[in-house]
Amino acid sequence: MENASALRNDNTPYVKLQQHLNNQPVGFPPSRNGADIRLLKHIFTPKEAEVATCLNHLGQPLDTIFKRAAHIVASKRELEKHLTSILKKGGLEFRLEKGQRLYANTPLVVGMYELQLERLSPEFIQDFKAYTSEKRYGISFLATKLPQMRTIPIGKSITPKMPVADFDQINKLLETASDPFVILPCICRRKKSLQGEPCQQTDRTETCMAMGGVAQTLLKMEIGRKITRNEAMDIIRENQKEGLVLQPGNTQDIEFLCSCCGCCCSMLSLQKELPRPLDFWASNFQTSIDPDCCIGCGKCIIHCQTQALTLAKLSKNQSKEDRPKPNLNRHRCIGCGNCVPACPTGALSLIPCVSQVRPPKDREGLNTILLKEKKNKLAPIKVIGKLAKGIALTGDLNLLKKKG
Repeated sequence: MENASALRNDNTPYVKLQQHLNNQPVGFPPSRNGADIRLLKHIFTPKEAEVATCLNHLGQPLDTIFKRAAHIVASKRELEKHLTSILKKGGLEFRLEKGQRLYANTPLVVGMYELQLERLSPEFIQDFKAYTSEKRYGISFLATKLPQMRTIPIGKSITPKMPVADFDQINKLLETASDPFVILPCICRRKKSLQGEPCQQTDRTETCMAMGGVAQTLLKMEIGRKITRNEAMDIIRENQKEGLVLQPGNTQDIEFLCSCCGCCCSMLSLQKELPRPLDFWASNFQTSIDPDCCIGCGKCIIHCQTQALTLAKLSKNQSKEDRPKPNLNRHRCIGCGNCVPACPTGALSLIPCVSQVRPPKDREGLNTILLKEKKNKLAPIKVIGKLAKGIALTGDLNLLKKKG
């Protein structure tokens, strides 16, 4: 592995880009092992790295960007050529608004990593793991005021009497989402497949989707395929049947929607490492069990993606013929609702969390909140405090066993 200090001295454009991205709403902190620089080198040439520092998280037209990049490129035409090259490699976002082409920086997650769908290599996967495994990155990722994503319940776990806001209902989110719609393979499943670990939850590849501005970026990159709103709803119905967890962007106007599994999804893997996922994640529901209705069939355990449901041990006064009933660890439950329709007796249901989270209207609103929190120097300390409290309450030491 390259010496991180020497690497930074030899790659000034990449160091400057790392620092620039770290000042955006979702940070990109420096890495002790140099993986941050190596990741950027997978996507940007040195000249493109310089150009990317002239963007920000706000979508801006070519004329505005050129005012900052005039010392780097000779003309707007050259600037556009570099921006198109970066876009094709998943290093920025693009959208059309009122006839104008707008370009913006995109974070590593959710952003550059997912846009490497057609460019995944063993080297990129190795560098991505090396970078995201560092505690510095983990603390930065968890220290945001709001998470970038949230969990919403599947449709069959919602009853007519439940108080559910429109932004927690998948059909409502898809009805109000902006065109276009794009369906694409899940990058987490593709990464696992390349590593010889095929998904245990579904054989289907096209499960994740984008809409609005993110969909426009994908279409420009020629990733995925365009679908109709009705086709999007049909795909999501299939995803729910297969027990996938619905995780849209943490906004009321969504621009992407992941359908996740516990064996492949990076987000669910992180949640399984945290002692109390909802300390750092957004969800308005959790599971409740009626022990009098439970027959101990264990079907709910099979459908739980976060190991919140586990099989209880038989007590001394129970015989081997008695069926052990599941234990629910509410510290681990993220309220996806997959266990609810799996129960044949109706023993499981969703209940609202005591503290309800209302997501911001759109990504601009979310980014405003994230930027404001970045100025809070105590945010990383709060993360460590929450983790310590979670470990003390649950006795869950998984996170402490993780290296990095």
